Amino acid sequence: MSNSTGAQAWLKHPVAKPVVFVLALLPLVWLVAGAVGGGLGANPAEALIRALGDWTLRFLCLVLAVTPLRVWAGWPALVRFRRMLGLFVFFYALLHLLAYAWFDMGLELPELARDGAKRPFILVGMLAWLLLAVLAATSFQRAMRWLGGRRWQALHRSVYAVALLALLHFYWMRSGKNDHAEVLVYAVVLGGLLAWRLWRAWPRSKPLAPS
Repeated sequence: MSNSTGAQAWLKHPVAKPVVFVLALLPLVWLVAGAVGGGLGANPAEALIRALGDWTLRFLCLVLAVTPLRVWAGWPALVRFRRMLGLFVFFYALLHLLAYAWFDMGLELPELARDGAKRPFILVGMLAWLLLAVLAATSFQRAMRWLGGRRWQALHRSVYAVALLALLHFYWMRSGKNDHAEVLVYAVVLGGLLAWRLWRAWPRSKPLAPS
């Protein structure tokens, strides 16, 4: 049995989805344990907010990598995990937003609005979250049937807009501390995934039929 066939068989196994689900929860378990045990440094609230944002970006990269990896590796069963990973993107983004709203703003909506008006990166982050909320709400079969396959696909291509907004949010946040190293890593990864998608969508010229 080849490595590709073995991986494909594991991806189809009934236990594969629960394993991936548990693995996707591990970052949250680690962060909660760090917060309870005092392992998040001198400013645990800020560390928690930023870590949740980082994990949102990482899961977003994972979701966007599913299709390229499925094509390159010949693992069509990977598509089984795309919706679950996409929902984890929304889950971590929601926790990131709630942590910011709670620890920084005291869950005061007027304060949230004022902060968004003063700091554009907050506004961009909220816009990215709203798009993610729409994608999460329409990620189920019933929504696909209601929208129709073509409109559903067009809507879910906006995940690339989410990626660009999230990257801009991250860039502006790190610019205040002149820290762009991680931003560059995510920009390269997301740029590569977007370039692959554009290359796949580019119309290929068909060979001329013999006369």
